[in-house]
Formats: sequence, C-alpha cells, structure tokens
Amino acid sequence: MKYLIGIVSIIGIILILLFCPLTTSTNSEYLRIHIRANSNSDIDQSVKYEIKDAVVDALIPILSTCTTKDEASIALKNNFEYIESIADNILEKNNFNYKSNAKLSYEEFPTRTYGDLTLEAGFYDALILELGEAKGDNWWCVVYPPLCFVNGSTQVNGFKSRIIEIINNFFK
Repeated sequence: MKYLIGIVSIIGIILILLFCPLTTSTNSEYLRIHIRANSNSDIDQSVKYEIKDAVVDALIPILSTCTTKDEASIALKNNFEYIESIADNILEKNNFNYKSNAKLSYEEFPTRTYGDLTLEAGFYDALILELGEAKGDNWWCVVYPPLCFVNGSTQVNGFKSRIIEIINNFFK
C-alpha cells in the first residue's frame, strides 16, 4: 500500500512539474541574455549573430550543471572575461576596432514567446553583452532555464530535460 501511495505521489509531482511551471512562473525565476549590437549597420548586425552563436555554444557547458537561477548567475559572473574574450576574438577576426562588455543587470524586456511559454513584458535579470557602443538592434533569449538552447527534442543542446529524465527513469 505504501508503495502504491509513493507511485501515485511521484506521478502527481511529475504532472505538477509538467503543467504548472508554465503558468505560475514569475520574472524572478528567469535569467535572460541580451546581446546589443554596436549599430544597425549590416556588418554590425551580422557580427552580432556570429557572436550570439559562439556565446550560446560556450554557455552550454557553463550552465549545464546549474540547478537554480542563483547558480547560473554566479557561473556567468565567474565567466565574464571568458564571454568577453569569445566576443572580442570574433570582433578582432572580423577587423572591428571595438570590444565587448559583459555584465549582469536588471532590465526591462518586451513580451516574448518561446514555444509554449510566454514571458510577459517586465523587468528581468539578464546577462548583458554590449558590443562597442551597443546602440544597434539586439538579440535576447533566456539562459536559465535554458530556453536559448532548445533544438526541438527532449535534448536542449547539451542540457537534458530533467522532467523527461525523471519520467524515463521512473518507468524503467
């Protein structure tokens, strides 16, 4: 009987984790990333996307072991120089004479939808990566939880979906 109650409890928790986080989340649960281009020139916008791809790839191993937003924030703070070096190397390779600057900040974002999840407009903590004067159009996403890394499967570019992992282990 205790075994049956345990199984029902675990299934209930899994169902709550699957359906409730998307509707009860607050801005404080998310850590966003915001990459600001130097300008709106085609070349500055192009290099922004090259830097975005490299930085997101570099963040996968840094954030893959983080289980809380606070852990992710600390990991990012500890890697500002690394993040800047990735961006600066790309800028230098493309003959730009400006550098990048990484920081954590609390900033306003517009409403944005990521698959089935919509983050309402409001203020969020974010990794800000400024390229040069940072006066151009920008790119943003969510690095915790890792919504920037979604590739359409239960894998999230190096991150396993913990919920899927729990379900798969439960039914083994």
